[in-house]
Amino acid sequence: MDPISSIALASGLSWASGFRLYATVFIIGLLSKFNLVALPDGLAILTNPLVIGIAGILMVVEFLADKFPYIDSAWDSIQTFIRIPAGALLAMGAINSSDPLIAILVALIGGSITGLTHATKASSRALINTSPEPVSNMVTSVGEDGLLLAGGWLALVHPAVFIGMLLAFVVFMLWMLPKVWRGIKSIFTHIGKINKPN
Repeated sequence: MDPISSIALASGLSWASGFRLYATVFIIGLLSKFNLVALPDGLAILTNPLVIGIAGILMVVEFLADKFPYIDSAWDSIQTFIRIPAGALLAMGAINSSDPLIAILVALIGGSITGLTHATKASSRALINTSPEPVSNMVTSVGEDGLLLAGGWLALVHPAVFIGMLLAFVVFMLWMLPKVWRGIKSIFTHIGKINKPN
């Protein structure tokens, strides 16, 4: 695998893990199992039927949990402790370097990409959950599913394009995240004022 493809795979797996960790593991494992995608040795474990099976079950649970307001935020809270280290490990496996320095740097960058993606997803969904209707939550969730599939396809088929788009996406997430947090804070401040006894 050439360096651009390796970087795209590592960053793509990290990015996708921030949205849908289990779908990422399930899909890439299945694609490799049927020889549709060549994975480096560091990710060979993903083709294990047990890994694919458990990832598939958890993917269905995550798919359903992600479609309902408040359940999705509870799920995202729990996944904070799973997605970020898993994204770091997937990135490290994708680069598959015997040099400990490179392995640690890749894990740190991969975990950071996963963390940024996860924080943006979780905080924007928390903001959307303040809306009284459930439709916006479901539409956003389906949009995230589509984004995952499109980004994954791009990372595998057009790695250089994916890397460019990921850099733009990271800049967008860094710009958007503080705004989302301010929105959540203002909503809770407003709720606090309404519930404050006179």
